[in-house]
Amino acid sequence: MEYRHLPDLKGLSALKAVVELGGVEEAGRALHIGQPAITKRLRGLDGCYGVILMRREGRRLELTPAGKRVYEYARLVLDHQTSLVDDLQQLRAGQNRLRLEVTFAIGEHLLPDQLLRFAEAWPEYQIQSRMGYSRRIQTRLATGLSDLALLEQEPDHPDILVQKWLDDELVLVCGPGHPLWGSDLLPVTELTNLKYVLREAKASMRTTLGKALTDIGINQIPIAMEVGSTDTIVEMLERGKHVSFLPHFAVAEALANGTLFHIKIQGLRIKRTLWIALSRLNLNNPVAEAFIQLLRETAHAKSSGMVTTHSIKVTNESYR
Repeated sequence: MEYRHLPDLKGLSALKAVVELGGVEEAGRALHIGQPAITKRLRGLDGCYGVILMRREGRRLELTPAGKRVYEYARLVLDHQTSLVDDLQQLRAGQNRLRLEVTFAIGEHLLPDQLLRFAEAWPEYQIQSRMGYSRRIQTRLATGLSDLALLEQEPDHPDILVQKWLDDELVLVCGPGHPLWGSDLLPVTELTNLKYVLREAKASMRTTLGKALTDIGINQIPIAMEVGSTDTIVEMLERGKHVSFLPHFAVAEALANGTLFHIKIQGLRIKRTLWIALSRLNLNNPVAEAFIQLLRETAHAKSSGMVTTHSIKVTNESYR
């Protein structure tokens, strides 16, 4: 059978360790084997694929173009293997759990309250949450490495079911020391004259912002800094002379207490939707159903302006 020519997990784990830890010696320590064994596993991978995967550049081993592809494959395969082992352990333990993934902004500002409410309502269930970028989360969701996700962009994959969760808006904000504090409507033409501190390019809000600006003919704005934390940006705005586009849910409290100011833009509002995404590979997860119920109750309470006391049953027909 052709299966006998496939690489084993030990070879893939050696390659992954060498790349991520910086060398053969470091990989050997992490895997608790000697350097010769690491080298042997790497050569075995070369032989298996029929190409050289790593070359020495100076004192370091660097991936070849073929090696880069095998490394990405190794990451995915080992992630799947780890997830499988975890799943089997959970089955043996008889525990009910949910693998939840969220974008960074949602994880920082919306998730903590949801997790606390869920733990109080369903103490018998366990949620394992992690934060990441939308593209990576969608890949993990579609391949069964996670069960449920909360996203700032709508996924487009046949193995992912989605439904709307909350309405949101990207708003232009500044701190008290900025000249636009307390200003009236800002002409769209002035957007290119401001200095921005924004989330990194991979962040979902940057994708939404870029499309919205392109739609009105603005291809580029002056970005002074890119910062990987919404909270850090808020602190910088409170002290400096920059502006930023941020999710309304992330700055609502700062706007309410007067530490940030919403600069309204003439003829431009960047509205968007936050999404609940579910893997088709795990449609009958009772923890996912319970958590979605809580999320829908939150959305109903926000839209009606009051706390709901009834349960909302979420079925597969709610998705598309």
